[in-house]
Amino acid sequence: MPYDTNNVFAKILRGELPKIAVYEDEHTLAFMDIMPAVEGHLMVIPKEPGETLFDISPEAASALIRTVQKVAAATKKALGVPGVMLAQLNGAAAGQTVPHVHFHILPRKAGADLNFHGKTMVKPEVLEPVAAKIRAALQAT
Repeated sequence: MPYDTNNVFAKILRGELPKIAVYEDEHTLAFMDIMPAVEGHLMVIPKEPGETLFDISPEAASALIRTVQKVAAATKKALGVPGVMLAQLNGAAAGQTVPHVHFHILPRKAGADLNFHGKTMVKPEVLEPVAAKIRAALQAT
């Protein structure tokens, strides 16, 4: 199946949809999920187009995991949580809802519900203060 250039993450990468970015480099983008399952829920995507992890180059996959590692560590520090859940789904049968490879970063506390898809949209003014904490933690590293 060819890559859908009109998926929501492709539109975010082109600047056609808004985002609350916490980190960006030449290969990746990390931003707040607008339908968070938990406070601090982030998405990390490669800039290279690909529907699943199997559709991107080894170089893009490597850059993606480096950014996930960096942003997840900063999120854990910024929000003072003891754990971080990473989720990466490949294909609709696995639960992938946006056809662009991505990782979910979900801060976790003991006993928390382990869902990783939120059900309601959150306003940017609620997400921005959390994003600011994570950006500050990234700058401190």
